[in-house]
Amino acid sequence: MTVRTRFAPSPTGFLHIGGARTALFSWAYARKHAGQFVLRIEDTDVARSTPEAVQAILDGMNWLGLSWDEGPFYQMQRMERYKEVIQKLLDEGSAYYCYCSREDLDAMREQQMQEGKKPRYDGRWRPEPGKVLPAVPADVPPVVRFKNPLTGNVVWDDLVKGQISISNEELDDLIIARADGTPTYNFCVVVDDWEMGITQVIRGDDHVNNTPRQINLLQALGASIPQYAHLSMILGDDGQKLSKRHGAVSVMQYHEEGYLPEAVLNYLARLGWSHGDDEIFSMDQFCEWFGLDHVTPSAAKFNTEKLNWLNAHYIKQADLQRLAVDIAERLTIAGVAVDGGVDLQAVIALYRDRANTLNQLASSIAYFYQMPQVDAAALEKHVTPEILPVMQALFDELKTLDWTQEALHAAIESAVTSHGLKFPKVAMPLRVMLTGGAQSPSIDAVMALLGKEVGLARMQAVLQA
Repeated sequence: MTVRTRFAPSPTGFLHIGGARTALFSWAYARKHAGQFVLRIEDTDVARSTPEAVQAILDGMNWLGLSWDEGPFYQMQRMERYKEVIQKLLDEGSAYYCYCSREDLDAMREQQMQEGKKPRYDGRWRPEPGKVLPAVPADVPPVVRFKNPLTGNVVWDDLVKGQISISNEELDDLIIARADGTPTYNFCVVVDDWEMGITQVIRGDDHVNNTPRQINLLQALGASIPQYAHLSMILGDDGQKLSKRHGAVSVMQYHEEGYLPEAVLNYLARLGWSHGDDEIFSMDQFCEWFGLDHVTPSAAKFNTEKLNWLNAHYIKQADLQRLAVDIAERLTIAGVAVDGGVDLQAVIALYRDRANTLNQLASSIAYFYQMPQVDAAALEKHVTPEILPVMQALFDELKTLDWTQEALHAAIESAVTSHGLKFPKVAMPLRVMLTGGAQSPSIDAVMALLGKEVGLARMQAVLQA
């Protein structure tokens, strides 16, 4: 049997990081077993589903490189098929019309709570042999309910959580079609998984309570039951459910904040799954190693520092041309034009070992393409009245210099020696003059890239201030 997994988000917002991990694990499982990965958009919540949210999901999947083999399928385009299956269940006696009004249901639940019972539908419209049903009200459009089994247990071997058993006595008769005729979420999911031949359903553990209902529906349809794997939730560093207060939660927000997709994927792969002590690996390697038996059933904690460490690693390894295209876009958005300026790839090569994110990298090199705003505290600390004569003498020497890194280094060393100073006493004020701050790679390398005209102009601006 061909392995077929699916990712089935609801387009009511962006693709969040938990959904991305579910998509990754489903995708990897299919790739591991030479199977097929299906993308399905569960857009039956018409009031909340939007085209923008659909596009955000597709953008997130494409950015991560989680390519699908079939789809995207849209549930709203399958309404007629769902209604056909509902009618089939009605004809076979596996479903029935329920005429309870909202007031009936509210009164039913209130009475049950007063009696200390679990609030649930009491089956009053469920047809049974010898049972007399109430008179059909004229003014209440019916819903359709599934006749859930009254006895026995629903048992499945969850591929992450182990065996789970739910008593049918805990489950009431699920509404599968609303009063307006539209099918409900749990029903649409069942029909889709059945007809799309899904063999493994990998999803968040917030769906565990849906699973017994869906298994009963599948059995009523005579469909094969997929294997289920329920992934634990993701917590923030503080142990609370991951939310906006912990930082980015949208996949595309990670792109905006300067993370590489391979870093996000590598991090998500290790979020609740492990392969020994391996921390850094390609997606090909991940798919080869991946198995649900190594997914922990306990909640995973998101660690931004770990993600930053991985991102820094991938920035160091990335193709310079690819980084240059990305950084140029980020600088342009920030109002910094790089065209006609210093070779961007060379600047990135000089700086990328110092950056955790692409935004940091772009920000740190912006001074190569525009006059930097000099940090007042750094200026006061390093460009002191005592050092100004030394810097003036160095400036005069640099004007006559062949502007190479070796010659620049020799000139700085000469200034240090001739004035009896330590190297930082000259390098630091020079760094402030040229970059606007006290942090940079080797100052002679920076000067060589900036060029003679720009370098001297920036020194002169400070010296004459």
